[in-house]
Amino acid sequence: MVNGKIIKRVSRILAIFFVLTNVVAFFHAYKFTHFAEANESKTRDPKKLSVTEKIGTILFGVSNPRPSNNAFPDQKYLTIKLQSNRDIECWSIKADSSKGTVILFHGFSGQKAGMLDKANVFLNLGYNVLLVDFMGSGGSEGNQTTIGYLEAAQVKTCFDYLKNSGENNIYLFGTSMGAVAIMKALGDYTIKPNGIIIECPFGTMYETVCARFKTMNAPTFPMAGLLVFWGGAQNGFWAFDHNPREYAKNINCPTLLLYGEQDDKVSKKEIDEIFSNLPGDKYLKTYPRAGHENYLIQYKDEWVYDVGNFLSDRKI
Repeated sequence: MVNGKIIKRVSRILAIFFVLTNVVAFFHAYKFTHFAEANESKTRDPKKLSVTEKIGTILFGVSNPRPSNNAFPDQKYLTIKLQSNRDIECWSIKADSSKGTVILFHGFSGQKAGMLDKANVFLNLGYNVLLVDFMGSGGSEGNQTTIGYLEAAQVKTCFDYLKNSGENNIYLFGTSMGAVAIMKALGDYTIKPNGIIIECPFGTMYETVCARFKTMNAPTFPMAGLLVFWGGAQNGFWAFDHNPREYAKNINCPTLLLYGEQDDKVSKKEIDEIFSNLPGDKYLKTYPRAGHENYLIQYKDEWVYDVGNFLSDRKI
């Protein structure tokens, strides 16, 4: 009788715990994949949060205001609206005597204005640029992000737009989520760029969620798995299959993979496995002091040399 009461009490506690953790994960996942209003304050860097703030963030999720473009090109540019699985906005900037076009895709919680410094490098190297706002960012539709999953279709849309405009020398550049979207697009669709430059792509959706918990010194189990499950369910896909490590196996064009060795969101192991899975011509360059950041901050000269050298070897 006593044992029966204990079993019932324990079962009740476990059931309550299961419900509460799923409720927390549901709201956490929604905040992770849906941007807040632009005037809502952003949750600070986890490393700078107090213990109380960290607990609140773990329970209720990270608030990310919708990214907006707060800067514009210095050069003459054209704003282009494209219809994909969402309506997306791009900026087209022409170089003098163009050698081709580089399409630039931003990372999570980014926008095309944040890619202007890199776009200027490509312009100086003689390439037209097309800067893209993924869905949920800048001038594009909605407030939703799927960390590269649905964004892959938007990569294809931009590539097709240039192809249909008569451009034959097309390169894709993406950082973090943008890199992942490129990798998925090359496996899902029959697009054939002349080459791709990808910075710090994560190995799997589960690993990148775990990394965010680790930056707050929080346990990954069971919340990371629940967040991945609910994030996928809310956005209409099985997020455990969002796997750039596997996407790499379908990439046959020349690839330059760039990585900062102090990255606390993507491990060197993930990068090494992605690089190993690339079947075509491939080049890996790491920057010892860089983290999950814009590599132009600490390594501008090296970065310009690396991408310039990669592009110059592939002229038509």
